[in-house]
Amino acid sequence: MKAMLYRASGGPEVLEYIDVDDPVPGPGDVVVEVAATALNRLDVLQRNGWYHMPGFTFPHIAGMDIAGVVSEVGSAVTGWRPGDRVVADPSMAGVPENSKHAGLGDLYGELGILGATLDGGYAEKCLVPASHCYRVPDSISLEQAATFPTVWLTAGHALFATGELSEGETVLIHAAGSGVSVAGIQLAKHAGATVLATAGTDAKCERAVELGADHVLNNRTGDVTGWAMGVTGGRGVDMVFDHVGTALFTQSMFSLAIGGRLVNCGNASGDTATIGSLGHLFHNGLRILGSDPYRPDEMGPLWDTFCEEVGSGRFAAVVDSEFPLADAAAAQQKMMESDFFGKILLRP
Repeated sequence: MKAMLYRASGGPEVLEYIDVDDPVPGPGDVVVEVAATALNRLDVLQRNGWYHMPGFTFPHIAGMDIAGVVSEVGSAVTGWRPGDRVVADPSMAGVPENSKHAGLGDLYGELGILGATLDGGYAEKCLVPASHCYRVPDSISLEQAATFPTVWLTAGHALFATGELSEGETVLIHAAGSGVSVAGIQLAKHAGATVLATAGTDAKCERAVELGADHVLNNRTGDVTGWAMGVTGGRGVDMVFDHVGTALFTQSMFSLAIGGRLVNCGNASGDTATIGSLGHLFHNGLRILGSDPYRPDEMGPLWDTFCEEVGSGRFAAVVDSEFPLADAAAAQQKMMESDFFGKILLRP
């Protein structure tokens, strides 16, 4: 099969579009013929060598978000057969012992992740535990399905399992054009929250409104804290959903209401942050919460909701652009330039 892999850290030039061996399933595995793979920023961070997940090794085939058609099943697999349309849960937590990916479920250590520590979807085929496949209904395209796993699960876990967002609360979401924020805006609105969203361009702000954001701001030209306080009548927001990190962290802290919480699940703009004032933090009872990995039992219910809402038109599975697998370098460059809204897809 064809795959895009790299053997050392570096720029786009380290990517090699070459022939590699087809994956061979263990008893509890299936082989998925990949129809679409969605890019994530981790694809580029690991390629550049700026960050590696625990357990990362060379050579590496990236691609965490995979949708496609089952082409082969292991000897112990029931419930799946060639031709079934599936999307994969990329986290290897909870994988049965009869899978080749068993034993990699340490949520706080070397967690196996398709496309992050294990071979992923930058290839024509991918090995997936049968337990981690979910059926794609006819109402959902495989391209739409590929937009789901990493960003919707990350956003859902951060907003609800970690942040405990509830109906009637107000949440501030940055980087509205990113995949995780596209999901976060829609999930928060679906839960009955008032959504404030910021982005780096006016055009992205307009798109955020289309997704359900109630108030938007260009964070390159506007004062985030002043705007958030103005929109909320001086009260501040109940929650900030942050995966930007350094660039907006201090402004986010001062945008919180008394007793508010900042939920962080990423560091896209840097790995250090300034709170701004410890006095402001403790006097106002603010909380900073790190959103840890989602659990295996979170995918099924959220996937069902996604399918129902996308199928009815109430959620949007936003695809910015599609590239052939051979053009993965150009797709990654588009991501690094932040010249996108939603998900960038590769089509093997």
